[in-house]
Amino acid sequence: MRVRLRHHLVALSFVLVVLLPSALGAWYLWARAADQYASTVGFSVHHEQTDSALSLLRGIASFSGSSSADTDILYEYIFSQPLVAEIDAEIGLRDMWSKPQGDPVFTFGPDGTIEDLVAYWEDMVTVYYNASTRLIEIRVLAFTAEDAQRISETIFAKSNAMINRLNDIAANDLIRYTSDELARAEAELRRARQALTDFRNRNQLVDPAADLASQSGILAGLQQELTGAMVELDLLRDRGAQEDPRIGPMEKRIRVIEARIAAERQKLGLGADGDGANAMADVVAEYERLQVDREFAETTYAAARAAHEAALTEARRQSRYLAPHIAPTRAESARFPERGKILAVGMVFLFMLWGIAVLLYYSLRDRR
Repeated sequence: MRVRLRHHLVALSFVLVVLLPSALGAWYLWARAADQYASTVGFSVHHEQTDSALSLLRGIASFSGSSSADTDILYEYIFSQPLVAEIDAEIGLRDMWSKPQGDPVFTFGPDGTIEDLVAYWEDMVTVYYNASTRLIEIRVLAFTAEDAQRISETIFAKSNAMINRLNDIAANDLIRYTSDELARAEAELRRARQALTDFRNRNQLVDPAADLASQSGILAGLQQELTGAMVELDLLRDRGAQEDPRIGPMEKRIRVIEARIAAERQKLGLGADGDGANAMADVVAEYERLQVDREFAETTYAAARAAHEAALTEARRQSRYLAPHIAPTRAESARFPERGKILAVGMVFLFMLWGIAVLLYYSLRDRR
């Protein structure tokens, strides 16, 4: 008798814990729960890559954001409180999601806070992101097909505006960076040119290398002429004609050539015995160093100017943009809430809860 009573109590508990709540849930789902319509929009973030003077600067400054990073930012933005509040103020989310009467479970309470609205948003808006293809698909639920489509259109518009802001921020950062680089390159070019000008004024030389080559050519010619004159004088003396009237003029000519050679050597800074060779070499070396500095500064300035012009050009176009592959759809029939799935999950949960309770009861009973 007691066994039979115990079995009846277990059966009654099954009815009370599993069957009755399931029946109530089924009644609510099919009799009270409002139909929900889904709207889907799909898009991807495109980031154009251009081969320009910006390529090197992008690599150095790390200004080029990848599409995956933009998508991650967009994913977080879609579920952010500012976006929900902005869309609510624009199209009235609270009114849309609190329209049905008599369904307190699946509708939004119009008196809810912004935190409640964000939590409800997370239930009604689902984002599917494919990391391999970088495609985003958003499903929006509402109690009319028109409202669902309007919400999905607004989400796409706000997402596109966010990408545009990211594009503007990146462009402004790049322009500021290239402007700073251009200013530094211009200042360095002015410094290099001024240093070369100061050198020329200080040494009274336009091109020391060219002047050295010219003076060296003159000096070599004089040396050759001196050698010829000395050979001719030696020949006259070897003939034994000491009273030859040509010897005097020849000696005078040699002295004039030697004086000219000394003067030319003095111009070169060599001195009579070539002691200033190192000084002249230092002057030429300093000039070559200044010239290399100027050429490098000119090359750097040209590259910086080209990069800045390219940055301005890129700022005038939209390098980031949303490319929709699924326009916001309008549903013809309500597919949500998924009543059968919700009821099945609820019944399984209740059955497991009931089963655990029964097992605990029999376990405690056997211990006694």
